Amino acid sequence: MESHINIAGRLLRDAAIFFRNIGEENPPLKDQMEASATVYEQVADLLESDPHGQIPLDIPPASGAGDQDAGATDRVRATFNKTSEGDQR
Repeated sequence: MESHINIAGRLLRDAAIFFRNIGEENPPLKDQMEASATVYEQVADLLESDPHGQIPLDIPPASGAGDQDAGATDRVRATFNKTSEGDQR
């Protein structure tokens, strides 16, 4: 039996593959599709490593270079904020 976390992680990784395939078939969209694929993979990593973790969406990005996890969190936060701006629920 699979956990919901494993299924969600696999779906996110499959979506990343889908975005990359779209980018390969549509060169004008390649950069955008690669960015989306990367974020989906990072969310899968976050989900699998800390299923109940949280990302504060209302703080500024991490400053400076170095911490790879901070950069991934910043990209996930930026993507979430960009996609939810028009969400009027």
